[in-house]
Amino acid sequence: MTTTDTRDTTREHPAWLPGESSRHLGGRRVYIDAHGPLVDTVRSEFTRAMAAHGGRFVDVITDAEIVVILVTEPMAPNPAHADVAAVREAAAAAEASPLTPEGYILARRDSVTAIVAATDHGALYGVLDLMRNGEPAPGVRREQPAHPIRMLDHWDNMTVHPVMGAVERGYAGDSIFFTDGEVRRDLDRVARYARLLAAVGINRVAINNVNVHRTEALLLTDKLPDVARVADVFRSWGIRLHLSVNFASPVLLGGLESADPLLPEVAEWWREATDRVYDAIPDFGGYVVKADSEGQPGPFSYGRSHAEGANPLAAALAPHDGIVHWRAFVYNHHQDWRDRSTDRAKAAFGHFVPLDGQFADNVVLQVKHGPIDFQTREPVSPVIGALTHTNVAVELQVTQEYTGQQKHVCYLGPAWSEILRFRFAGETDGARPVADLATGGFVAVSNVGTDHFLTGHPLAQANLYAFGRLSWEPLADPLRILDEWIGATFPDADDHARAVIHSILDSSWATYEKYTAPLGVGFMVSSRDHYGPDVDGYEYSRWGTYHFADRDGVGVDRTQATGTGFAGQYPSPWRERYESLAECPDDLLLFFHHVPYDHVLKSGSTVIQHIYDTHTEGVQDVLRSQAAWAGLSNRIDSATHERVTTLLVEQVRSAGDWRDQIQTYFFRKSGVADATGRPHY
Repeated sequence: MTTTDTRDTTREHPAWLPGESSRHLGGRRVYIDAHGPLVDTVRSEFTRAMAAHGGRFVDVITDAEIVVILVTEPMAPNPAHADVAAVREAAAAAEASPLTPEGYILARRDSVTAIVAATDHGALYGVLDLMRNGEPAPGVRREQPAHPIRMLDHWDNMTVHPVMGAVERGYAGDSIFFTDGEVRRDLDRVARYARLLAAVGINRVAINNVNVHRTEALLLTDKLPDVARVADVFRSWGIRLHLSVNFASPVLLGGLESADPLLPEVAEWWREATDRVYDAIPDFGGYVVKADSEGQPGPFSYGRSHAEGANPLAAALAPHDGIVHWRAFVYNHHQDWRDRSTDRAKAAFGHFVPLDGQFADNVVLQVKHGPIDFQTREPVSPVIGALTHTNVAVELQVTQEYTGQQKHVCYLGPAWSEILRFRFAGETDGARPVADLATGGFVAVSNVGTDHFLTGHPLAQANLYAFGRLSWEPLADPLRILDEWIGATFPDADDHARAVIHSILDSSWATYEKYTAPLGVGFMVSSRDHYGPDVDGYEYSRWGTYHFADRDGVGVDRTQATGTGFAGQYPSPWRERYESLAECPDDLLLFFHHVPYDHVLKSGSTVIQHIYDTHTEGVQDVLRSQAAWAGLSNRIDSATHERVTTLLVEQVRSAGDWRDQIQTYFFRKSGVADATGRPHY
């Protein structure tokens, strides 16, 4: 089943910036006292709004209703500002506590809104805040991002890969950047996409797949002028462009005999190549590298460590303020399923924690939020807490590879919030959440393509929005963010419609978890495309993703006492909590323990009955969502309603398939019938 819209793909659903203008800014008089490249973008946003809703630029501040000011420290005197209360209050707040480069202050007094920022980046974010949320309440509000790096990785291929397609793990059509082996000539959609990203605070984008094939490798050299065109588009919205590169590029592109990172000629090749990139793109962000992972080349081929592999690239980038995002997704993907001592979950810790402190200052280790692979439920990766002398970025997955592939409703904001709030030291005073440990910021795999709705499923736009907002404010309430997105995306919907959309999305992650792999065990999906149930799809494979179900029980023993020892990678109190069968949280029980089917959960249910009950409940939940959505047919636009209606039919079918296959499989394994008497199919 495809979700790609075959209608006009040069335009798209406007997502959370309504139409081509914002009614919030219409009919206003605007005064801009600012300078810098992004001020042109600020001015264009006001011009766009005024063209649709009226209003004008004015030259004297006393006649303005919206004032945008860039301040210096201390704020440069301007007599025109003195008589405007909102400006005085915002400026006083900025001087009392200096703003970060991307921060801004919104103040409203006497029908005047002032945006005060230290840089043109902050001014742009302030204006986009005004567009998203409308006029602020009277008073003063300070906004600035928690981290300077808020990045999306696109897994886009330049040509259609025979297995992975135009976008690896993409579920929304073709690449918005590439077609037929070239960068697209028409980048209008990219410009509209950049505007959406800037509106939620994203400031960096890597445009190509981390699995860098021959054609994509040329983006670093032959295709560089076209990459520069994309960078020009992003630059107007304060977004820096990054490239995924092949570790073996000195061989693949430079004709060297070796890519050994300690060879002087290899380091020199990277230096010269990087200098050429910055000649073409002065604000280039840096490289993303997947090395020694799933067949990609890396330093292990030369007997070198990952720090030795990353640092020469970092040295080439350092003079230009560039960054290496080095992915920590490194494991043995030729595992023998009979060997229960080898554990994929342990791999990243073993490879990278011993190197803590050996990476250059401009290397960011990009660590998946969980130790396996973006599963619906995993523990937080212990690597994030263990690296105390290395920059760490937490990597999330907005594209729904294992959470329904944008055919299922699955709002991931609550899942990400749990991760970002997790504290390795427990709930003790002073314990820092993951949000604070992410010194290298936040990165996520994008879910965008050429589909009319940008993300395939119209409601999957909420995940892209939520990642942007959480990367800006990591401890924000994900349900508040959800309501922001609903209000901005469905501005004409009434209160009832908004409440229905909220209820469908709010519970959707829990619903998806109910009808898929139970109690944190993970996978149980088709090994071909990761969609739909296949309980033993990976069980005897080389990928190290097992559930070890047998006639007596299910789950992976990762304890120190009798299992792989993975639980020991956590500090106290989690080491002891995960080790203990009695203390381990139910939702991660099968990730850490192999238990009998009659093991009693903290809920009072047995494992086998939990499997039967939750998989039935999950289907019922989807059916309720389907009925609730049907009731909105005359309350939201017909195109959106039609697309979601079609996709809910598929979700109901797939959820039923999951229920039937999981329940039947475990009935046959355990021999224990459903206590309620429900039939097995």
